[in-house]
Amino acid sequence: MALETLTSEPRESRVAALLRRSERFRLGLLLFPGLFWLLLFFALPLVVVVLYSFATPGPTGRVEWHFTLANYGTLFTESLYVNAYLRSIWAGVLTTLICLLAGYPLALYIVRRPPRWRTVLLFLILIPFWTNFLVRTYAWMIILSNNGIINSIIQALGLPRVALYPSEGAVLIGLIYGNLPFMVLPIFASLDRFDFTLLEAAADLGADQTRAFLRVMLPLTMPGIAAGSVLVFIPTVGQFVVSDLLGGAKVDYLGNLLQRLFTRSNPPNWPLGSAMAIVFMAVLTVAILLYFRITTEQDR
Repeated sequence: MALETLTSEPRESRVAALLRRSERFRLGLLLFPGLFWLLLFFALPLVVVVLYSFATPGPTGRVEWHFTLANYGTLFTESLYVNAYLRSIWAGVLTTLICLLAGYPLALYIVRRPPRWRTVLLFLILIPFWTNFLVRTYAWMIILSNNGIINSIIQALGLPRVALYPSEGAVLIGLIYGNLPFMVLPIFASLDRFDFTLLEAAADLGADQTRAFLRVMLPLTMPGIAAGSVLVFIPTVGQFVVSDLLGGAKVDYLGNLLQRLFTRSNPPNWPLGSAMAIVFMAVLTVAILLYFRITTEQDR
């Protein structure tokens, strides 16, 4: 009996090991398509951009593979690029803040409506996505032009025309219009899960509406605010279509400089554009890490 026990245990361990290996093999087969896609279309291009960022631009636009940190030094020393970074981050922060101040009350209003009206209001918010973003930007060019709707109303009131387009104000309007739904929808999802009886409990404990909002509703809906802020901030910082069209190509943001370095410069400067893209990705990574930190703390 003792001998049979000793011989059966190694057999069982070998069978268990084979089963574990087969499970790992099946799991690897399931993960392989996604991992292959990420490596081919995300990791590999990122490695190429990193390598280009340390290369030296040639006189005719060709890249010379001489390791240098001069590209990164240029970004942090020349005022053109420093101002572009600051201007883009400021535009992203301002757009995110305005979208939050406008989107939170709108999402709260939608949540407090009956289910039938919720569907209608959400449908109205999503309708602009049915039209190409470039077409919607051109529409704002017409609205804000000297002979547009706004200036026509101003003239009808007997007031002089206002130079609304092209300007940084027009760019800000276009950014807010294009990104507001990305703020409303995540906040709506958080408010839809919020238990509004908690506000009644806070009122019973002596809290007024402002304190109940700041101490109860706002912290519990912070994941939606964080998600909406990330969804608004990231595309705002990297955009170039809105600033190019509504700004009249007179306002340089990061996206405009990247486009110029890769396509419009004569000769093109791919190493400097790659370095700018890497720094830009680092800024976005910080924003995403802040988002995960906020949502993780809320889950605890």
